[in-house]
Amino acid sequence: MKSINRLPKFFAILLMCALVITSCDNDDNLTNQQDQDPSPTAFAENFGNAISRNFLGTVVDTNDNLIENVLITIGSLTAMTDSNGVFIIENAPVKERFGYVIAEKIGYLHASRAVVPSDGTNKVRIMMLPEIIAGSTSSGTQETISLPNGSKVALEGDYIKPDGTSYSGSVNVIIHHLDPVDDDMQNQMPGMLYAANTQNEERMLQTFGMLAVELRGDNGEDLNLAEGSTAEITVPLDASLIGNAPATIPLWYFDEANGYWIEDGQATLIGNTYVGTVSHFSFWNCDIPAEYVDFCVTVNDSEGNPIANTQVTLTSENFGTGYGYTNENGETCGKIPSGETLELNVYNYDVCNQSPIHTETVGPFNADSSISITIADNPDIISETVTGIFNDCDSNPVTDGYVQLRYGNQYFTDLVTDGNFEINLIRCDTDNTFSIQAIDYINIQETGLLNYTFTTPLTNLGTIQSCNSVEEFITYQVDGSPAITYNFGIQGGLDGNYLTVNYYSDNQQSSFNLGIENFNGPNTYTSGYLNFYDTNNDSTTLESEFVGTTNVTAFGEVDEYIDINFSGAINDWSSGDAIPVSGTIHVLRDY
Repeated sequence: MKSINRLPKFFAILLMCALVITSCDNDDNLTNQQDQDPSPTAFAENFGNAISRNFLGTVVDTNDNLIENVLITIGSLTAMTDSNGVFIIENAPVKERFGYVIAEKIGYLHASRAVVPSDGTNKVRIMMLPEIIAGSTSSGTQETISLPNGSKVALEGDYIKPDGTSYSGSVNVIIHHLDPVDDDMQNQMPGMLYAANTQNEERMLQTFGMLAVELRGDNGEDLNLAEGSTAEITVPLDASLIGNAPATIPLWYFDEANGYWIEDGQATLIGNTYVGTVSHFSFWNCDIPAEYVDFCVTVNDSEGNPIANTQVTLTSENFGTGYGYTNENGETCGKIPSGETLELNVYNYDVCNQSPIHTETVGPFNADSSISITIADNPDIISETVTGIFNDCDSNPVTDGYVQLRYGNQYFTDLVTDGNFEINLIRCDTDNTFSIQAIDYINIQETGLLNYTFTTPLTNLGTIQSCNSVEEFITYQVDGSPAITYNFGIQGGLDGNYLTVNYYSDNQQSSFNLGIENFNGPNTYTSGYLNFYDTNNDSTTLESEFVGTTNVTAFGEVDEYIDINFSGAINDWSSGDAIPVSGTIHVLRDY
Protein backbone atom coordinates (compact mmCIF):
# COMPACT_ATOMS: atom_id res chain seq x y z
CA MET A 1 0.00 0.00 0.00
CA LYS A 2 1.05 3.59 -0.47
CA SER A 3 2.11 5.72 2.47
CA ILE A 4 -0.41 8.36 3.39
CA ASN A 5 2.39 10.82 4.01
CA ARG A 6 6.15 11.05 3.68
CA LEU A 7 6.90 11.15 7.38
CA PRO A 8 9.34 8.57 8.72
CA LYS A 9 7.37 5.41 9.28
CA PHE A 10 6.27 4.24 12.70
CA PHE A 11 5.20 0.68 12.15
CA ALA A 12 2.15 0.67 14.33
CA ILE A 13 0.63 -2.69 13.51
CA LEU A 14 3.04 -5.43 12.61
CA LEU A 15 1.25 -8.71 13.20
CA MET A 16 0.19 -9.55 9.65
CA CYS A 17 2.62 -7.60 7.57
CA ALA A 18 5.26 -9.01 5.39
CA LEU A 19 8.71 -9.50 6.55
CA VAL A 20 11.79 -8.84 7.79
CA ILE A 21 15.11 -8.88 6.97
CA THR A 22 18.05 -9.00 9.01
CA SER A 23 21.68 -9.51 8.53
CA CYS A 24 23.82 -12.37 9.74
CA ASP A 25 25.04 -10.65 12.87
CA ASN A 26 27.97 -12.60 14.27
CA ASP A 27 26.90 -12.34 17.88
CA ASP A 28 29.69 -14.69 19.03
CA ASN A 29 32.20 -12.08 17.94
CA LEU A 30 30.65 -9.24 19.91
CA THR A 31 31.80 -10.08 23.43
CA ASN A 32 32.82 -6.55 24.33
CA GLN A 33 29.68 -5.10 22.80
CA GLN A 34 27.45 -7.56 24.62
CA ASP A 35 29.11 -6.73 27.93
CA GLN A 36 27.90 -3.15 27.44
CA ASP A 37 24.42 -4.02 26.17
CA PRO A 38 21.32 -3.88 28.37
CA SER A 39 20.51 -7.24 29.95
CA PRO A 40 18.33 -9.30 27.59
CA THR A 41 17.11 -11.37 30.53
CA ALA A 42 15.83 -8.31 32.35
CA PHE A 43 14.37 -6.84 29.15
CA ALA A 44 12.49 -10.08 28.39
CA GLU A 45 10.50 -9.56 31.57
CA ASN A 46 8.50 -7.04 29.51
CA PHE A 47 7.24 -9.82 27.23
CA GLY A 48 4.79 -11.39 29.68
CA ASN A 49 4.13 -15.05 30.37
CA ALA A 50 4.95 -17.96 28.07
CA ILE A 51 2.04 -19.00 25.81
CA SER A 52 1.50 -21.09 22.67
CA ARG A 53 0.11 -19.69 19.40
CA ASN A 54 -0.41 -20.90 15.82
CA PHE A 55 1.47 -19.32 12.92
CA LEU A 56 0.75 -19.47 9.20
CA GLY A 57 3.13 -17.61 6.92
CA THR A 58 4.23 -16.99 3.35
CA VAL A 59 7.79 -16.22 2.23
CA VAL A 60 8.53 -14.27 -0.97
CA ASP A 61 11.49 -12.54 -2.61
CA THR A 62 11.65 -8.86 -3.55
CA ASN A 63 9.78 -9.63 -6.79
CA ASP A 64 6.98 -11.34 -4.83
CA ASN A 65 8.04 -14.78 -6.10
CA LEU A 66 7.30 -17.56 -3.62
CA ILE A 67 10.38 -19.14 -1.99
CA GLU A 68 10.34 -22.81 -1.01
CA ASN A 69 12.66 -24.70 1.35
CA VAL A 70 13.11 -21.73 3.68
CA LEU A 71 13.91 -22.74 7.26
CA ILE A 72 11.45 -21.10 9.67
CA THR A 73 12.16 -21.00 13.41
CA ILE A 74 9.88 -19.90 16.25
CA GLY A 75 11.41 -20.66 19.63
CA SER A 76 12.33 -24.34 19.68
CA LEU A 77 10.10 -25.27 16.69
CA THR A 78 11.08 -25.30 13.02
CA ALA A 79 9.39 -25.83 9.66
CA MET A 80 10.24 -25.56 5.95
CA THR A 81 8.21 -23.59 3.42
CA ASP A 82 6.49 -25.72 0.78
CA SER A 83 6.25 -25.17 -2.99
CA ASN A 84 3.74 -22.34 -2.33
CA GLY A 85 6.19 -20.59 0.00
CA VAL A 86 3.88 -21.41 2.93
CA PHE A 87 4.86 -22.59 6.41
CA ILE A 88 2.79 -23.78 9.38
CA ILE A 89 3.93 -23.93 13.00
CA GLU A 90 1.27 -24.82 15.53
CA ASN A 91 1.56 -24.24 19.28
CA ALA A 92 4.68 -22.16 18.80
CA PRO A 93 6.30 -21.04 22.08
CA VAL A 94 5.96 -17.24 22.34
CA LYS A 95 5.26 -14.66 25.03
CA GLU A 96 2.03 -12.75 25.67
CA ARG A 97 3.46 -9.53 24.24
CA PHE A 98 6.23 -10.80 21.97
CA GLY A 99 6.73 -13.49 19.35
CA TYR A 100 9.76 -13.83 17.06
CA VAL A 101 9.81 -15.57 13.66
CA ILE A 102 13.12 -16.22 11.85
CA ALA A 103 13.51 -17.18 8.16
CA GLU A 104 16.80 -18.51 6.73
CA LYS A 105 17.95 -19.68 3.33
CA ILE A 106 21.34 -19.67 1.63
CA GLY A 107 21.53 -16.83 -0.91
CA TYR A 108 19.40 -14.44 1.18
CA LEU A 109 19.99 -12.29 4.23
CA HIS A 110 18.41 -13.73 7.35
CA ALA A 111 14.84 -12.50 7.66
CA SER A 112 12.62 -12.09 10.70
CA ARG A 113 9.39 -10.71 12.05
CA ALA A 114 8.47 -9.81 15.63
CA VAL A 115 4.77 -9.70 16.50
CA VAL A 116 2.36 -9.14 19.35
CA PRO A 117 0.64 -12.57 19.20
CA SER A 118 -3.14 -12.69 18.83
CA ASP A 119 -5.47 -15.46 19.98
CA GLY A 120 -6.21 -16.70 16.46
CA THR A 121 -3.86 -17.73 13.68
CA ASN A 122 -0.93 -15.33 13.44
CA LYS A 123 -0.35 -14.72 9.74
CA VAL A 124 3.10 -13.57 8.71
CA ARG A 125 4.33 -12.53 5.27
CA ILE A 126 8.12 -12.48 4.93
CA MET A 127 10.07 -10.84 2.11
CA MET A 128 13.70 -11.92 1.89
CA LEU A 129 16.48 -9.73 0.51
CA PRO A 130 19.02 -11.29 -1.87
CA GLU A 131 22.62 -11.64 -0.76
CA ILE A 132 24.19 -9.37 -3.39
CA ILE A 133 27.82 -8.27 -3.09
CA ALA A 134 28.20 -4.48 -3.27
CA GLY A 135 32.02 -4.56 -3.46
CA SER A 136 35.17 -6.32 -2.34
CA THR A 137 38.26 -5.42 -0.33
CA SER A 138 40.97 -7.27 1.58
CA SER A 139 42.28 -7.42 5.13
CA GLY A 140 44.82 -4.76 6.03
CA THR A 141 43.37 -2.35 3.48
CA GLN A 142 41.28 0.73 4.20
CA GLU A 143 38.36 0.78 1.79
CA THR A 144 35.01 2.53 1.29
CA ILE A 145 32.24 0.48 -0.33
CA SER A 146 29.28 2.42 -1.72
CA LEU A 147 25.86 1.92 -3.29
CA PRO A 148 24.61 4.14 -6.13
CA ASN A 149 22.12 5.83 -3.75
CA GLY A 150 24.91 7.18 -1.51
CA SER A 151 24.93 4.45 1.14
CA LYS A 152 28.51 3.83 2.29
CA VAL A 153 30.63 1.86 4.71
CA ALA A 154 34.24 2.91 5.37
CA LEU A 155 36.33 -0.05 6.57
CA GLU A 156 39.67 0.04 8.42
CA GLY A 157 40.72 -3.44 7.26
CA ASP A 158 40.83 -5.44 10.53
CA TYR A 159 38.47 -8.44 10.67
CA ILE A 160 37.80 -11.57 12.71
CA LYS A 161 36.33 -14.97 11.92
CA PRO A 162 33.29 -16.46 13.68
CA ASP A 163 35.58 -18.08 16.28
CA GLY A 164 37.13 -14.70 17.14
CA THR A 165 40.51 -15.32 15.50
CA SER A 166 42.07 -12.80 13.14
CA TYR A 167 41.16 -13.06 9.44
CA SER A 168 43.50 -12.49 6.51
CA GLY A 169 42.28 -12.55 2.93
CA SER A 170 39.67 -11.12 0.58
CA VAL A 171 36.44 -9.67 1.96
CA ASN A 172 33.13 -9.43 0.09
CA VAL A 173 30.84 -6.68 1.37
CA ILE A 174 27.05 -6.95 1.22
CA ILE A 175 25.06 -3.73 1.75
CA HIS A 176 21.31 -3.08 1.74
CA HIS A 177 19.69 0.30 2.39
CA LEU A 178 16.06 0.54 3.52
CA ASP A 179 14.38 3.87 2.89
CA PRO A 180 11.39 4.93 5.06
CA VAL A 181 9.60 6.41 2.03
CA ASP A 182 9.76 3.05 0.21
CA ASP A 183 6.45 1.19 0.47
CA ASP A 184 8.30 -2.13 0.80
CA MET A 185 10.35 -1.07 3.81
CA GLN A 186 7.94 -2.46 6.37
CA ASN A 187 8.08 -5.80 4.57
CA GLN A 188 11.88 -5.89 4.48
CA MET A 189 12.94 -4.69 7.94
CA PRO A 190 13.92 -7.07 10.73
CA GLY A 191 11.72 -7.72 13.73
CA MET A 192 9.57 -4.67 14.38
CA LEU A 193 10.52 -1.18 15.49
CA TYR A 194 10.67 -2.23 19.12
CA ALA A 195 13.81 -1.46 21.11
CA ALA A 196 15.77 -1.33 24.34
CA ASN A 197 17.37 2.06 25.01
CA THR A 198 20.58 2.54 26.97
CA GLN A 199 18.58 2.36 30.23
CA ASN A 200 17.07 -0.97 29.10
CA GLU A 201 13.64 0.68 28.75
CA GLU A 202 11.10 -0.33 26.12
CA ARG A 203 10.72 2.06 23.20
CA MET A 204 9.14 2.16 19.77
CA LEU A 205 11.18 3.75 17.00
CA GLN A 206 10.57 6.39 14.35
CA THR A 207 13.02 5.45 11.59
CA PHE A 208 14.85 7.72 9.18
CA GLY A 209 16.57 4.82 7.42
CA MET A 210 18.36 1.52 7.90
CA LEU A 211 21.59 0.01 6.62
CA ALA A 212 22.56 -3.66 6.67
CA VAL A 213 26.22 -4.62 6.23
CA GLU A 214 27.56 -8.17 6.08
CA LEU A 215 31.09 -9.37 5.40
CA ARG A 216 32.11 -12.67 3.80
CA GLY A 217 35.56 -14.27 3.70
CA ASP A 218 37.25 -16.31 0.96
CA ASN A 219 35.34 -19.45 1.96
CA GLY A 220 32.02 -17.69 2.45
CA GLU A 221 32.45 -17.48 6.23
CA ASP A 222 30.83 -14.63 8.16
CA LEU A 223 33.29 -11.94 9.24
CA ASN A 224 33.04 -8.98 11.59
CA LEU A 225 35.17 -6.09 12.77
CA ALA A 226 38.13 -6.94 14.98
CA GLU A 227 38.20 -5.80 18.58
CA GLY A 228 39.12 -2.12 18.71
CA SER A 229 38.27 -1.61 15.05
CA THR A 230 35.39 0.60 13.87
CA ALA A 231 33.66 1.48 10.62
CA GLU A 232 31.86 4.59 9.45
CA ILE A 233 28.42 4.12 7.94
CA THR A 234 26.56 6.63 5.79
CA VAL A 235 22.76 6.41 5.51
CA PRO A 236 21.15 8.62 2.82
CA LEU A 237 17.91 10.51 3.52
CA ASP A 238 15.11 11.10 1.06
CA ALA A 239 14.62 14.79 0.32
CA SER A 240 11.12 14.65 1.84
CA LEU A 241 12.61 13.71 5.24
CA ILE A 242 15.25 16.41 5.56
CA GLY A 243 12.86 18.96 7.09
CA ASN A 244 12.04 16.61 9.99
CA ALA A 245 15.53 15.17 10.49
CA PRO A 246 17.28 16.14 13.76
CA ALA A 247 20.92 17.26 13.72
CA THR A 248 21.90 14.13 15.67
CA ILE A 249 19.96 10.91 16.03
CA PRO A 250 20.43 7.74 18.11
CA LEU A 251 21.80 4.66 16.35
CA TRP A 252 20.29 1.23 17.04
CA TYR A 253 21.40 -2.22 15.91
CA PHE A 254 19.18 -5.27 15.50
CA ASP A 255 19.86 -8.07 17.98
CA GLU A 256 19.19 -11.10 15.80
CA ALA A 257 19.33 -13.53 18.71
CA ASN A 258 16.62 -11.77 20.73
CA GLY A 259 14.57 -10.05 18.02
CA TYR A 260 14.65 -6.36 18.98
CA TRP A 261 16.76 -3.24 18.48
CA ILE A 262 19.40 -1.98 20.95
CA GLU A 263 20.57 1.62 21.25
CA ASP A 264 24.30 2.06 20.56
CA GLY A 265 25.79 5.44 19.65
CA GLN A 266 24.49 8.22 17.45
CA ALA A 267 24.72 9.58 13.90
CA THR A 268 25.17 13.16 12.72
CA LEU A 269 23.25 14.82 9.88
CA ILE A 270 25.74 15.86 7.20
CA GLY A 271 24.05 17.26 4.12
CA ASN A 272 21.38 14.72 3.14
CA THR A 273 22.95 11.78 5.01
CA TYR A 274 23.35 10.47 8.53
CA VAL A 275 26.94 9.48 9.34
CA GLY A 276 27.88 7.37 12.35
CA THR A 277 30.57 5.07 13.71
CA VAL A 278 29.91 1.41 14.58
CA SER A 279 32.04 -1.27 16.20
CA HIS A 280 30.36 -4.33 14.68
CA PHE A 281 28.08 -5.14 11.80
CA SER A 282 24.41 -5.87 11.92
CA PHE A 283 21.32 -4.05 10.68
CA TRP A 284 21.78 -0.42 11.81
CA ASN A 285 18.90 2.00 12.21
CA CYS A 286 18.67 5.80 12.58
CA ASP A 287 15.68 6.39 14.87
CA ILE A 288 13.96 8.67 17.30
CA PRO A 289 12.59 6.69 20.29
CA ALA A 290 9.04 7.05 21.61
CA GLU A 291 6.88 5.51 24.30
CA TYR A 292 4.21 3.07 23.10
CA VAL A 293 1.22 0.94 24.03
CA ASP A 294 -0.01 -2.44 22.77
CA PHE A 295 -3.11 -2.10 20.61
CA CYS A 296 -5.60 -4.49 18.99
CA VAL A 297 -8.32 -3.80 16.42
CA THR A 298 -11.21 -6.15 15.60
CA VAL A 299 -13.12 -5.57 12.35
CA ASN A 300 -16.75 -6.74 12.06
CA ASP A 301 -19.47 -6.42 9.45
CA SER A 302 -22.86 -4.90 10.18
CA GLU A 303 -24.15 -8.29 11.40
CA GLY A 304 -21.36 -8.55 13.97
CA ASN A 305 -19.42 -11.19 12.02
CA PRO A 306 -15.61 -10.86 12.08
CA ILE A 307 -14.04 -9.86 8.78
CA ALA A 308 -10.73 -11.58 8.04
CA ASN A 309 -8.05 -10.73 5.50
CA THR A 310 -8.57 -6.96 5.47
CA GLN A 311 -5.77 -4.45 5.78
CA VAL A 312 -5.96 -2.03 8.71
CA THR A 313 -3.74 1.07 8.69
CA LEU A 314 -3.04 3.54 11.47
CA THR A 315 -1.54 6.93 10.65
CA SER A 316 0.02 9.33 13.14
CA GLU A 317 0.81 12.92 12.18
CA ASN A 318 4.18 12.56 13.91
CA PHE A 319 5.06 8.92 13.21
CA GLY A 320 3.62 8.05 9.80
CA THR A 321 1.72 4.89 8.84
CA GLY A 322 1.77 1.24 9.86
CA TYR A 323 -0.51 -1.62 8.94
CA GLY A 324 -1.61 -5.18 9.65
CA TYR A 325 -4.01 -7.85 8.34
CA THR A 326 -6.96 -9.25 10.28
CA ASN A 327 -7.00 -12.96 11.15
CA GLU A 328 -9.99 -15.33 11.24
CA ASN A 329 -11.24 -13.51 14.36
CA GLY A 330 -11.13 -10.19 12.52
CA GLU A 331 -8.27 -9.10 14.78
CA THR A 332 -4.83 -7.60 14.29
CA CYS A 333 -2.51 -6.41 17.07
CA GLY A 334 0.70 -4.45 17.39
CA LYS A 335 2.44 -1.54 19.06
CA ILE A 336 1.49 2.10 18.52
CA PRO A 337 2.89 5.42 19.80
CA SER A 338 1.18 6.48 23.02
CA GLY A 339 -0.64 9.79 23.32
CA GLU A 340 -1.20 10.13 19.56
CA THR A 341 -4.47 10.74 17.71
CA LEU A 342 -4.58 8.22 14.86
CA GLU A 343 -6.42 7.92 11.55
CA LEU A 344 -7.68 4.36 11.11
CA ASN A 345 -8.45 3.03 7.61
CA VAL A 346 -9.64 -0.37 6.45
CA TYR A 347 -8.77 -1.45 2.90
CA ASN A 348 -9.58 -4.31 0.55
CA TYR A 349 -6.84 -3.89 -2.02
CA ASP A 350 -6.43 -5.23 -5.57
CA VAL A 351 -10.16 -5.83 -5.98
CA CYS A 352 -11.93 -2.78 -4.55
CA ASN A 353 -9.35 -0.24 -5.80
CA GLN A 354 -7.16 1.86 -3.52
CA SER A 355 -9.91 3.63 -1.54
CA PRO A 356 -10.57 2.71 2.10
CA ILE A 357 -13.87 1.03 2.85
CA HIS A 358 -13.88 2.52 6.36
CA THR A 359 -12.21 5.54 7.97
CA GLU A 360 -12.38 6.90 11.51
CA THR A 361 -10.26 8.78 14.04
CA VAL A 362 -9.16 6.88 17.17
CA GLY A 363 -7.08 7.67 20.24
CA PRO A 364 -5.08 8.98 21.87
CA PHE A 365 -4.23 5.86 23.89
CA ASN A 366 -2.04 6.00 26.98
CA ALA A 367 -2.48 2.38 28.07
CA ASP A 368 -2.78 -0.98 26.33
CA SER A 369 -6.12 -0.93 24.49
CA SER A 370 -8.43 -2.91 22.21
CA ILE A 371 -11.22 -1.56 20.03
CA SER A 372 -13.84 -3.00 17.67
CA ILE A 373 -15.03 -1.29 14.52
CA THR A 374 -18.00 -2.03 12.30
CA ILE A 375 -17.96 -1.80 8.52
CA ALA A 376 -21.25 -0.18 7.53
CA ASP A 377 -23.44 -1.68 4.83
CA ASN A 378 -22.25 -0.66 1.39
CA PRO A 379 -23.92 -1.78 -1.84
CA ASP A 380 -20.52 -1.94 -3.55
CA ILE A 381 -18.96 -4.15 -0.83
CA ILE A 382 -20.18 -7.70 -0.16
CA SER A 383 -19.31 -9.80 2.88
CA GLU A 384 -18.69 -13.48 2.13
CA THR A 385 -18.14 -16.61 4.19
CA VAL A 386 -16.74 -19.75 2.54
CA THR A 387 -16.90 -23.00 4.54
CA GLY A 388 -16.10 -26.65 3.92
CA ILE A 389 -14.46 -29.84 5.08
CA PHE A 390 -10.96 -30.80 3.95
CA ASN A 391 -10.18 -34.53 4.01
CA ASP A 392 -7.22 -36.57 2.87
CA CYS A 393 -7.51 -39.37 0.30
CA ASP A 394 -8.55 -41.82 3.02
CA SER A 395 -11.44 -39.49 3.98
CA ASN A 396 -9.76 -38.54 7.26
CA PRO A 397 -9.90 -34.87 8.33
CA VAL A 398 -6.69 -33.00 7.53
CA THR A 399 -5.20 -31.81 10.81
CA ASP A 400 -2.10 -30.00 9.55
CA GLY A 401 -2.87 -28.14 6.34
CA TYR A 402 -4.18 -24.96 4.85
CA VAL A 403 -6.77 -23.69 2.37
CA GLN A 404 -5.93 -20.89 -0.03
CA LEU A 405 -8.75 -18.87 -1.63
CA ARG A 406 -7.88 -16.80 -4.68
CA TYR A 407 -10.09 -13.85 -5.59
CA GLY A 408 -8.82 -11.50 -8.26
CA ASN A 409 -5.21 -10.80 -7.35
CA GLN A 410 -5.76 -11.56 -3.67
CA TYR A 411 -4.78 -14.73 -1.81
CA PHE A 412 -6.54 -15.58 1.45
CA THR A 413 -4.81 -18.42 3.31
CA ASP A 414 -6.25 -20.07 6.42
CA LEU A 415 -5.05 -22.85 8.68
CA VAL A 416 -6.84 -26.23 8.85
CA THR A 417 -6.39 -28.16 12.11
CA ASP A 418 -9.50 -30.39 12.35
CA GLY A 419 -10.68 -30.78 8.76
CA ASN A 420 -13.02 -27.77 8.95
CA PHE A 421 -12.30 -24.42 7.36
CA GLU A 422 -14.04 -21.06 7.24
CA ILE A 423 -12.76 -18.08 5.28
CA ASN A 424 -14.32 -14.65 5.77
CA LEU A 425 -13.66 -11.86 3.30
CA ILE A 426 -15.18 -8.82 1.71
CA ARG A 427 -15.36 -8.40 -2.04
CA CYS A 428 -16.61 -5.97 -4.62
CA ASP A 429 -19.70 -6.56 -6.75
CA THR A 430 -17.72 -6.75 -9.99
CA ASP A 431 -16.77 -10.45 -9.84
CA ASN A 432 -18.51 -13.35 -8.08
CA THR A 433 -16.07 -16.17 -8.94
CA PHE A 434 -13.17 -17.53 -6.95
CA SER A 435 -10.90 -20.57 -6.76
CA ILE A 436 -9.79 -22.81 -3.88
CA GLN A 437 -6.68 -24.93 -3.38
CA ALA A 438 -6.25 -27.04 -0.25
CA ILE A 439 -2.88 -28.47 0.79
CA ASP A 440 -2.17 -31.30 3.22
CA TYR A 441 1.07 -29.85 4.57
CA ILE A 442 2.40 -33.03 6.21
CA ASN A 443 1.47 -35.61 3.56
CA ILE A 444 2.44 -33.34 0.64
CA GLN A 445 -0.94 -33.68 -1.06
CA GLU A 446 -3.21 -31.09 -2.59
CA THR A 447 -6.61 -30.75 -4.21
CA GLY A 448 -5.50 -28.88 -7.29
CA LEU A 449 -7.17 -25.61 -8.22
CA LEU A 450 -10.98 -25.78 -7.86
CA ASN A 451 -13.23 -23.05 -9.30
CA TYR A 452 -16.45 -21.85 -7.65
CA THR A 453 -19.10 -19.12 -7.68
CA PHE A 454 -20.09 -17.32 -4.49
CA THR A 455 -23.58 -18.07 -3.13
CA THR A 456 -23.78 -14.89 -1.05
CA PRO A 457 -23.51 -14.57 1.92
CA LEU A 458 -22.56 -18.21 2.65
CA THR A 459 -20.83 -20.58 0.25
CA ASN A 460 -20.57 -24.13 1.56
CA LEU A 461 -18.16 -26.20 -0.54
CA GLY A 462 -19.00 -29.47 1.18
CA THR A 463 -16.09 -31.93 1.36
CA ILE A 464 -12.95 -31.54 -0.72
CA GLN A 465 -10.14 -34.08 -0.76
CA SER A 466 -6.41 -33.82 -1.38
CA CYS A 467 -6.25 -36.79 -3.74
CA ASN A 468 -4.24 -34.98 -6.38
CA SER A 469 -0.87 -35.49 -4.72
CA VAL A 470 2.09 -33.42 -5.78
CA GLU A 471 3.12 -35.10 -9.03
CA GLU A 472 6.70 -35.91 -8.06
CA PHE A 473 8.96 -35.42 -5.09
CA ILE A 474 12.26 -36.31 -3.48
CA THR A 475 12.51 -35.68 0.24
CA TYR A 476 15.53 -36.56 2.37
CA GLN A 477 17.04 -35.78 5.75
CA VAL A 478 20.71 -35.72 6.76
CA ASP A 479 21.85 -36.37 10.32
CA GLY A 480 18.74 -34.96 11.98
CA SER A 481 18.75 -31.69 10.00
CA PRO A 482 15.47 -30.33 8.56
CA ALA A 483 14.13 -32.35 5.65
CA ILE A 484 14.90 -31.15 2.12
CA THR A 485 12.24 -31.62 -0.58
CA TYR A 486 12.21 -31.21 -4.37
CA ASN A 487 8.91 -31.27 -6.25
CA PHE A 488 9.89 -30.62 -9.86
CA GLY A 489 12.66 -31.19 -12.40
CA ILE A 490 13.14 -34.82 -11.31
CA GLN A 491 14.24 -37.55 -13.75
CA GLY A 492 14.07 -41.28 -13.16
CA GLY A 493 14.30 -44.49 -15.13
CA LEU A 494 16.31 -47.53 -16.19
CA ASP A 495 19.55 -47.37 -18.17
CA GLY A 496 20.23 -51.01 -19.05
CA ASN A 497 20.11 -52.63 -15.64
CA TYR A 498 21.02 -49.45 -13.76
CA LEU A 499 18.21 -47.62 -11.96
CA THR A 500 18.78 -43.86 -11.56
CA VAL A 501 16.86 -40.99 -10.01
CA ASN A 502 18.29 -37.49 -10.22
CA TYR A 503 17.45 -33.83 -9.73
CA TYR A 504 19.39 -30.70 -10.75
CA SER A 505 18.20 -27.18 -9.90
CA ASP A 506 18.21 -24.53 -12.62
CA ASN A 507 20.61 -22.36 -10.60
CA GLN A 508 22.98 -25.32 -10.03
CA GLN A 509 22.79 -24.78 -6.27
CA SER A 510 21.33 -28.20 -5.52
CA SER A 511 21.32 -31.72 -6.94
CA PHE A 512 20.43 -35.27 -5.92
CA ASN A 513 21.47 -38.60 -7.46
CA LEU A 514 20.58 -42.14 -6.44
CA GLY A 515 21.62 -45.25 -8.36
CA ILE A 516 21.12 -49.01 -8.01
CA GLU A 517 23.22 -51.36 -10.14
CA ASN A 518 21.87 -54.74 -11.26
CA PHE A 519 18.33 -53.60 -10.71
CA ASN A 520 15.78 -56.42 -11.12
CA GLY A 521 12.49 -54.78 -10.19
CA PRO A 522 10.77 -53.84 -6.91
CA ASN A 523 12.81 -55.28 -4.10
CA THR A 524 15.05 -54.45 -1.16
CA TYR A 525 18.63 -53.53 -2.07
CA THR A 526 21.55 -53.27 0.34
CA SER A 527 24.05 -51.50 -1.90
CA GLY A 528 23.90 -48.47 -4.12
CA TYR A 529 25.21 -45.03 -4.98
CA LEU A 530 24.05 -41.72 -3.47
CA ASN A 531 25.20 -38.15 -3.76
CA PHE A 532 23.52 -34.85 -3.04
CA TYR A 533 24.41 -31.19 -2.90
CA ASP A 534 22.20 -28.38 -1.59
CA THR A 535 23.77 -24.97 -0.89
CA ASN A 536 20.28 -23.52 -0.27
CA ASN A 537 20.10 -25.60 2.91
CA ASP A 538 23.79 -25.56 3.84
CA SER A 539 23.96 -29.33 3.32
CA THR A 540 26.67 -30.78 1.10
CA THR A 541 27.84 -34.37 0.69
CA LEU A 542 30.23 -35.66 -1.97
CA GLU A 543 29.44 -38.78 -3.98
CA SER A 544 29.89 -41.88 -1.92
CA GLU A 545 28.87 -45.48 -1.53
CA PHE A 546 25.59 -45.73 0.33
CA VAL A 547 25.53 -48.28 3.14
CA GLY A 548 22.01 -49.15 4.16
CA THR A 549 18.68 -50.34 2.80
CA THR A 550 16.93 -49.10 -0.33
CA ASN A 551 13.36 -50.30 -0.79
CA VAL A 552 11.94 -50.01 -4.30
CA THR A 553 8.23 -50.47 -3.70
CA ALA A 554 6.97 -49.62 -7.20
CA PHE A 555 8.56 -49.48 -10.65
CA GLY A 556 6.03 -48.76 -13.39
CA GLU A 557 6.28 -48.36 -17.12
CA VAL A 558 7.33 -45.01 -18.62
CA ASP A 559 5.00 -42.26 -17.26
CA GLU A 560 4.13 -44.47 -14.30
CA TYR A 561 5.54 -44.10 -10.81
CA ILE A 562 8.80 -45.22 -9.22
CA ASP A 563 8.50 -45.32 -5.40
CA ILE A 564 11.60 -45.69 -3.23
CA ASN A 565 12.47 -45.22 0.42
CA PHE A 566 16.00 -45.49 1.79
CA SER A 567 17.76 -45.39 5.15
CA GLY A 568 21.42 -45.80 6.08
CA ALA A 569 24.62 -43.79 6.00
CA ILE A 570 27.20 -42.37 3.63
CA ASN A 571 30.84 -41.62 4.30
CA ASP A 572 31.97 -38.00 4.38
CA TRP A 573 35.11 -37.99 2.28
CA SER A 574 36.55 -34.96 4.06
CA SER A 575 36.21 -36.35 7.59
CA GLY A 576 35.69 -40.09 7.07
CA ASP A 577 32.62 -39.96 9.31
CA ALA A 578 29.52 -42.03 8.56
CA ILE A 579 26.60 -39.59 8.17
CA PRO A 580 23.03 -40.88 8.70
CA VAL A 581 20.67 -40.20 5.81
CA SER A 582 17.12 -41.28 4.95
CA GLY A 583 14.54 -40.32 2.37
CA THR A 584 11.54 -41.04 0.17
CA ILE A 585 11.18 -40.79 -3.61
CA HIS A 586 7.94 -40.62 -5.63
CA VAL A 587 8.79 -39.89 -9.26
CA LEU A 588 7.30 -40.51 -12.70
CA ARG A 589 9.44 -42.80 -14.82
CA ASP A 590 10.97 -40.97 -17.79
CA TYR A 591 12.88 -43.76 -19.59
